[in-house]
Amino acid sequence: MADNLQDRGAQDRARINVNEEWEVRHWTEALGVSKEQLEEAVKQVGPSAQAVREHLKRH
Repeated sequence: MADNLQDRGAQDRARINVNEEWEVRHWTEALGVSKEQLEEAVKQVGPSAQAVREHLKRH
């Protein structure tokens, strides 16, 4: 089932879905990383936006 683009509540802001192109665009711009870096970070620490931010700060 596709994401409801009209519903961007807390859950959408707290998790990164690398299977949705619009989310990948948003998060790569917001975090200042490439698509590959974002995907690798999610692979390493999971889809939590906070965990990804912390991981990227360390690397």
